[in-house]
Amino acid sequence: MSKFFINRPIVAIVIAIVTVIVGAITVAVLPVSQFPSIAPPEVQVQTTYVGADAQTVEQSVATPIEQQMSGVDNMNYMYSVNSSTGEARLIVDYDVATDPNTDLILTQLRETQAASQLPAEVNAFGVTVQKTLTAPLMLISLYSPNSTYDAKFLANYAYINLNDQLTRVPGVGLPSVSARTSVSGCSTQMPDDSVWPYTCLRLSPRARKNRKISGPSGAPPV
Repeated sequence: MSKFFINRPIVAIVIAIVTVIVGAITVAVLPVSQFPSIAPPEVQVQTTYVGADAQTVEQSVATPIEQQMSGVDNMNYMYSVNSSTGEARLIVDYDVATDPNTDLILTQLRETQAASQLPAEVNAFGVTVQKTLTAPLMLISLYSPNSTYDAKFLANYAYINLNDQLTRVPGVGLPSVSARTSVSGCSTQMPDDSVWPYTCLRLSPRARKNRKISGPSGAPPV
C-alpha cells in the first residue's frame, strides 16, 4: 500500500486535500452539545458580616452554612474563604453530569435552612447564591493613561458601567470586580449637629431605624 502512494504522489495529495476539506466542513456543522462537559458546575454562596473579623465570620456564618450544605445531592466537595473585611464565600462543587440549574436550586434550599442560624446583620445584608466557575473566562483591565483617576474610581466605574452589561452576555456566569467596588460609610448625627463616624455593626436599633441614605447630587434622602 505504501508503494502505491509513493509511485503515485498526485493521488496521495488529492486524498489529503479531500480529507482536510471534509474535516473542516464537519467541524463547522458539528453541534456544540456533542462536546462533553469537562468543567464541573459550581455554586457560590456569598455574604458579608459587617464589622466582623475572619474568625468570627468562620464561626458565625461559614460553619452553619457548611453544616446544612453537607450531604447535598451530587456534591463533590465544598470549601469556604473568609476575609478580615467580613466577607464570606462558600464554593460548592457538583458532579460534572448534573444540571447547573438543579444544583443552584439545591444549594439555595440548603442555604435557606441555615438562615435561622445566621446573625441578624448577615440576614439583613442578604445572602447571594449564584452559579460560578473558579477559572475565569476573561480578564479585563481598566487603567487611566495620565493617572487622572485612581483604582477606587476605576473599580466603581467598572461596577456601574460594565458589570451589568457583562452579566447579560450569553455564557457569562458571574462578573467580578477585583478591586473595591463601592464607597460607603456610616455616621451618627449628634445633638450638636456634628457627625461622629461609627461602626455600622455597633449602631443601636434606634439609630438603625432612624438612619437615612442620602441621594446622589443633592437629591432628597431615600
